[in-house]
Amino acid sequence: MTIKLLAIGKTDSTSLQNLISEYENRLKYYIKFQLEIIPDIKNVKNLSEAQQKEKEGEFILKKLNATDVLILLDENGKQFDSIEFSNFLQKKMNSGIKQIVLVIGGPYGFSEAVYTKAQSKISLSKMTFSHQMVRLFFVEQLYRAFTILKNEPYHHR
Repeated sequence: MTIKLLAIGKTDSTSLQNLISEYENRLKYYIKFQLEIIPDIKNVKNLSEAQQKEKEGEFILKKLNATDVLILLDENGKQFDSIEFSNFLQKKMNSGIKQIVLVIGGPYGFSEAVYTKAQSKISLSKMTFSHQMVRLFFVEQLYRAFTILKNEPYHHR
């Protein structure tokens, strides 16, 4: 199975990008993982929130294969603790899915078309985080989930 994380816009912070890269490198020992950045939309000043979500949605949907399982990182999604999240991933892997695509949306969330296509939604917290921080938190939780599944000590350090 492959896990792909799609995110809108590049990370401005070198420090954050270095930490994200650290977890990306760690993940390659457990699973095929890709972080793909969808470029920021140009001329957002001329677009309403709805138009911006629509444009981002079009870019997101173009990145999907027909067999991909789409999971949105969304404030209204299901919350897991780390062990529950690792079990969620294990069930997905056991089901024979080729690729899970998880998406961090833009500042206004997702278009209706993206919500319709998604099989599920996950929330990292009831708190609001910057989209750049969410990338780091999510790749760390993904790494943590695999260390839990492999019964490695990282989870309790």
